[in-house]
Amino acid sequence: MKLKIKKGDTVRIIAGNDKGKEGRVIQLLPEKMRLIVEGVNVRKRHTRPTPNAQQGQIIEREMPIHYSNVLLLDGAGNPTRLGVKNVEQDGQKSRVRIARTTGEEV
Repeated sequence: MKLKIKKGDTVRIIAGNDKGKEGRVIQLLPEKMRLIVEGVNVRKRHTRPTPNAQQGQIIEREMPIHYSNVLLLDGAGNPTRLGVKNVEQDGQKSRVRIARTTGEEV
């Protein structure tokens, strides 16, 4: 399934432990219907010492969250659902993402 949210979009988390947080989409995982949002769902990973890195470390990284738990923020910073509208420019047809609340192009 193709996701309407794209990499670089700003989203708000609407469910889960990080509810209410906002962040930028870093990566999409469309086959699993998940995405990675900057600063959201951060987990710690303990790594052991290796010949390259003499000391072990604790690395914090963002983990994926489900697509249904986020809403895109429109230009005014309000959460909105997304729609798609067909637009014709210069004789060429293209699809444009629109905000459902305002009807404006995202």
